[in-house]
Amino acid sequence: MAKKSVVSEAKEIQTAIEMINLGARLQLLESETSLSRERLIKLYKELKGVSPPKGMLPFSADWFLTWQPNIHSSVFADIYRYLLAHADCRGIAAIIKSYKLYLEHCQMSDMEPVLSLTRAWTLVRFFEGRILQTASCTQCGGHFVVYTHDLYNRYVCGLCHTPSRAGKTNKSRAVGHTGITAVSPAAPIAPIAS
Repeated sequence: MAKKSVVSEAKEIQTAIEMINLGARLQLLESETSLSRERLIKLYKELKGVSPPKGMLPFSADWFLTWQPNIHSSVFADIYRYLLAHADCRGIAAIIKSYKLYLEHCQMSDMEPVLSLTRAWTLVRFFEGRILQTASCTQCGGHFVVYTHDLYNRYVCGLCHTPSRAGKTNKSRAVGHTGITAVSPAAPIAPIAS
């Protein structure tokens, strides 16, 4: 039996704490750490005061292509790719840092975050699995999440061609705007090479 390093275990516990505080589901914690399920449940209860939620993780790529989730997913994807290219972080550390920057962007833009950490992690897995990638909008130049095998040579994003019912929720009517700001142009995201 291999001995587990105390330092590496402490790092995993710290990562798990950070993910729990960001709203990660138990399945995500199990996937990204080598801590036991019982230990993760105990840690979750200690931090949140309740048992972790039960149920399946999001599994459909379709969610990322609907109007508002697509815009938020595209913002997260752009941040994630930037960190992969320019910061010294990979894996779950890059996802956590990208998600924190996404939350900061939402706060600075005075809008409610749509993407959860679990959905952000799922999005990265869809990029790695070559199910999703980003395509450039022909009108604004921003890069938005699309299916990998769709035709998108004349792609127009949901900001340039807003659907008629987009942003028409009771909450947005009360506020008076959608709170969405444009994604800045960056390099398109191809599926992540394994």
